[in-house]
Amino acid sequence: MLKLYYTASSCSLATHIVLEEVGADYSTVRIDFATEQQKSPEYLKINPKGRVPALVTDNGVLTETPAMLVYVAQRFPQARLAPMDDPFFFAQIQSFNSYLCSSVHVAHAHRMRGHRWVDADDAHSIAAMKRKVPESVGAGFELIEREMLKGPWVMGDHYTVCDPYLFTLAQWLEKDGVDLARIPRVVDHRRRMSERPTVKKAIAEETA
Repeated sequence: MLKLYYTASSCSLATHIVLEEVGADYSTVRIDFATEQQKSPEYLKINPKGRVPALVTDNGVLTETPAMLVYVAQRFPQARLAPMDDPFFFAQIQSFNSYLCSSVHVAHAHRMRGHRWVDADDAHSIAAMKRKVPESVGAGFELIEREMLKGPWVMGDHYTVCDPYLFTLAQWLEKDGVDLARIPRVVDHRRRMSERPTVKKAIAEETA
């Protein structure tokens, strides 16, 4: 059985949704960031990075959302959430998810985790990073809106692991101060994703 370590309102939701999509036999463990459980010796044995998500498999532990998403897609090929016979299409999926992970999510993190990049007592720099978030995150989503979202799903007509990941990061748009009027297709994608039973179930479990 697969085991997903997660915390609410984090990128772990993307993998949680995909596990539901494929009908996997899995369990979940909530990590409490309020008590810094992610830094506990017990959790650091699972994920030395001290972050979520982490996915325990029969072969070992996986971290980083792009890797976890394609692992689940490949382990459950019948769900057809990633192409197994088209190297270029598969690489496009990896490219999109890598952009979310390495650019959009990092820009979002500047709003509340500036201490990762500057000294915690450098209030001026941390405040400047926060002020930049609406612009930097907004620019990332505008690029997705304009160039990457092929519609109706990220990769076009076929629903893939890209869609739960985009949905997860789009959950934070309002708090990041992004102008939703500039990204109507992203907003519509978020609405349609929110109507999927698998998405509703994953969110309900994480927010219970």
